[in-house]
Amino acid sequence: MSVRDLIYKVYERRLERKLASAKIPRHVGVIVDGNRRWARAMGLSDVSRGHQKGADKISELLVWCKEVGVEIVTLWLLSTDNLGRPKSELESLLRVIENLVMDLVAQGWHLNPMGALDLLPDHTARVLKYAKEATSDRPGLIVNVAVGYGGRREIADAVRSLLQEHASKGATIEELAEILDVEHIAKHLYTRGQPDPDLVIRTSGEQRLSGFLLWQSAHSEFYFCEAYWPDFRKVDFLRALRSYAARHRRYGI
Repeated sequence: MSVRDLIYKVYERRLERKLASAKIPRHVGVIVDGNRRWARAMGLSDVSRGHQKGADKISELLVWCKEVGVEIVTLWLLSTDNLGRPKSELESLLRVIENLVMDLVAQGWHLNPMGALDLLPDHTARVLKYAKEATSDRPGLIVNVAVGYGGRREIADAVRSLLQEHASKGATIEELAEILDVEHIAKHLYTRGQPDPDLVIRTSGEQRLSGFLLWQSAHSEFYFCEAYWPDFRKVDFLRALRSYAARHRRYGI
């Protein structure tokens, strides 16, 4: 172990001791950003190697979350906008995601895919559906895997589902309009039944949500990390938790 690694290990333990009595977020959302830029910074012409390196980091993150008592993690792996990437890059990225999902199934996690699965290739959609069915009864940490996800699309899907539900009961639009409130829509989101994220982490230095959990993040705390996702360390995760614990959460402006 190098001197630098030893220093970080000591720092990790110090942070862990401080967090032992701190409030821990129940639900953490993570925008795993910077895989392509990491590959280019490393001088790699094949950006899929960055995506693979980022996928390898996911299992580490989930272990860290389990260790501190996080109950739900939402990982944004592929946005609806990403579906417009060049075919060769998109196909390799989807293969990485499919392999990652199957690895997470094998590791024993409870997976909940979320997103517009109808926009994905059939094989990718089948892998995600299998993961949901195969792990639905598992206890412990819930891992929301957002693939083909867009915040605006989620809200549109929720409203569409709500309208279809009430139409199936014979209700009119006018009747629905009289009773409609935010809870009705929330019950049709991809994360229905789950608490909203307490903390949203984004890597790569970008300080924006890009449409991630638009509805659910109304009262979330945000933590922006400069590291590209493949370089995200346990120290960075603990720093995010420390920042969250130090904040006084206020609801409203």
